[in-house]
Order: sequence, then structure tokens, then C-alpha cells
Amino acid sequence: MTVSILLFLPVIAALAVLFFKNETAKHAALFFAVAEFAIALVFLSRFTADASTQFAVNTPWIPKLGIYFNAGIDGISMIMVLLTTLLVPLIILTTYQHQYKNAPVFYALILFMQAGLLVVFTALDGFLFYVGWEASLIPIYFICALWGGQNRIRITIKFFIYTFAGSLFMLIGIIYLYLQNPDRTYDLHHFYGLTLDPQRQSWVFLAFFLAFAIKMPLFPFHTWQPDTYTEAPPAGTMMLAGIMLKMGVYGMIRWMIPNAPLGFLHWQVIIIFLAIIGIIYASIIAFKQTDGKRLVAYSSIAHVGLIAAGIIAWNPQGLQGAMIQMLSHGINIVGMFFIWDIISRRLNTRDITQLGGIAKVAPNFATAFLIIVLGTIIFAAVYMLRMYKSVMQGETNVLTATFTDIHGSEKLVLIIICVLIIGIGVYPQPILHISEASVDNLAREVYNKLLRSQF
Repeated sequence: MTVSILLFLPVIAALAVLFFKNETAKHAALFFAVAEFAIALVFLSRFTADASTQFAVNTPWIPKLGIYFNAGIDGISMIMVLLTTLLVPLIILTTYQHQYKNAPVFYALILFMQAGLLVVFTALDGFLFYVGWEASLIPIYFICALWGGQNRIRITIKFFIYTFAGSLFMLIGIIYLYLQNPDRTYDLHHFYGLTLDPQRQSWVFLAFFLAFAIKMPLFPFHTWQPDTYTEAPPAGTMMLAGIMLKMGVYGMIRWMIPNAPLGFLHWQVIIIFLAIIGIIYASIIAFKQTDGKRLVAYSSIAHVGLIAAGIIAWNPQGLQGAMIQMLSHGINIVGMFFIWDIISRRLNTRDITQLGGIAKVAPNFATAFLIIVLGTIIFAAVYMLRMYKSVMQGETNVLTATFTDIHGSEKLVLIIICVLIIGIGVYPQPILHISEASVDNLAREVYNKLLRSQF
């Protein structure tokens, strides 16, 4: 059993969903997404929590150019595979209260995007990594452009230009490493074995950094994010924030720092400084927002800044903290955007100043909302609790008095998210155990490479 089944099932599912009619397409997409998660759990049950790469596939693809379909799962990848396959069915469930024009195409794009994301998180070949990176960008572009808000075209074009430009820099870095490799292969571990001087490593580092910093996004490369998250359809926003931004975080851990450790040392302090600025800046901007969805978008930038700081510290504690934060951020942010999806569907507004007293008429919704809010950290506690008080507490008004409590698929999604938030918060050790050996091994590999460069 190899990782191939995880990578190709969503592609097959996407093609199959196109042949279903609107309502049936929704159910079919959910079925395939749940099946994908079940397969991921089978992989987890057979996974050995050491530093090895497991369930690997390595098949010639374009062998004349040294390109192989080379993918596998270690502890770091496993966390990302679990996050992706868990969130996609939840995100599809959140759409059950929506009616989408050309629904088969909408759900097919979500499944195709899932395939690209899983390629990114498991690829051990640089060219395959790039293909997965771009394959996940194309579906979300169409999801935002076809089903987004009023300003969707202008904002989606900006998003595409930002991310595509970053991708080109990364491609240049990958091709450069390939050309420096005497074996003329894109194999990740061959890249790790290269010995480049500090100046060349610095340029390689920057090429990867631009792509990953834009995707996360990290301050000051974040300007595409708030508008895109706000204008994207709810499911598209959840895919972007819950999973897609993790591509940049994962890329930092797997591709950027290990391939250019001397470049990393050169830029380390500056990047930590940018991460800290991002935390403070985004938190201040979030505090001033009156649009609930936009507030959550800025909170995501702040949270990602914290994750980036943990990675750039480059020690086992920081890396493990980043792993658990990637998982918890994905779950929390999907829950938070779903909360605002419910509010905007019920009341046709996201303006916090127009709301209040919802807890009195929707106690189940209020409980789920509070649990998700309490999953936030540091500065987020200030503006998230303020937001909760404005929306949920006080007296109802003409608008909120008719708010109905959650039911059906809404209740199911929020129960699952709340259980996960509490479970991971109370007992994160099983998650940390999965990635611990791989994180320690990768950190040690970078340290050893730095030591060798000094002699």
C-alpha cells in the first residue's frame, strides 16, 4: 500500500462528481472525501512513528530530465495528510445549507484541490512538489472567481498574480538546485546533500522564502489575503485558511531551511522580526474590524506569524509547537469562518455593530462559538472575546431576535470541531508523538550540515 491511493483518489473522485446532478454531486463529494479520510486513518494505523519515510512510491515520470513520481509519508507529512483529509469532508458538510450554481463543478474543484494539496505534503521530488503547488492554486482560483463575492474578479486576479509570482521564484530555486546536482535529479534528499557556498544558499533561500511567505501569508506579503478571504465563498475561504496556507508553512520546514541552512542563518533574525511584526500588526487591525469575516482573516495572519516564529527558531520545541499549531489553526479557523457563514446566512450581514444577544435565542450556537473563540491565543484573546461579547451577549435587536439555533449538518460540523479543539488542547501528545522523530531528525540534519560547512 503506497501513498499513490491518497493522491489519485481525489482526482478520480473529482472526475466522477462531474457526472452527478446538483444535489447528488454534493453527497457524492462528501462520500469520496470521507473515504479519503478513512484511507488516511488506515495509513495512520500502519504508521511507525520514527524518522523514516513510509508508504513511498518512486516511479519514473520524465526520467530523461531526472523527474520521478516520488512521494512518501513521514511524521511531518502525516500531520498534514490528516489535517487535509479531515478538513475537506467538514468543509463539504458546511456547504449543505448552500445552493451553488453548477454544483458538480464546484465540488469537483474542491476534490481536485485536495489532490494538489496532498501532493505538496508528500512529494519527495522537487518537480512533483511544484506541480502539486500549482495544481492546488488553479482550482481555488476558479472557486473564488466563479462563486465569490461582488468584487471577486479583481481580488482573485490579485491573489493569482501574488501567488503565481511567488511560485515562479520557487521554481527558479528548484531548477537551480537541480542544475547543481551532479546526478541531475530533483530528489529532495539529493538536494539536501548539496554543498553550496553561503551566497548561493542565500539566493536559494530567498527564492523559496518568497513563495512560502506569500502563501502563508507572512507580513508584509499579506496584502492579498484579507480581501481574498472576505470575497471568496465560505468553502473557498475555509480551504484557503484551513489547509492551503499550510503549504507555505510546510514548505519552510521541508524545502526552504534544509536546502539552504546558511541562507537561513543569514536571514533568520529578519524573518523572526517580520513574524513578530505580523503578529502585532494583524492583531491591531483585527481589533478595529467591524466585518466579522475580515476580523477572522486578520487573526489568521497573526496566528501564522506565531507559527513562522516557531519554525525560524529551528529547535525541536519550536518545530513541534509549529506542527501542533498548524493542526489547531486549521481546525479553529474553519470553525470560525463557519460561524460567520451561519450568521451571514441567517441575518444577511457580517457587521458586528448590528448584532447582539444571539446567545439568548441560540444557546447551542453560542456554546460552540465560545469554544472556538477560546481556542485562540495571545493577542487574539482580546479581539476575539470582544467580538464574541458584541455578537452574542447583551440584548437582542430587531435583526437578531429571529436568529435560529444550529441544526442538522451545522450542528454536526460544530460538534466535531469543538471536540477536536478540546481534545487537542487537553491532550496533544498523540499528535506530537507522530511528528517527534521526524522533526528531531530534520533539525539534526540541518545542524550537521551547518557544522560541516564550518570545516
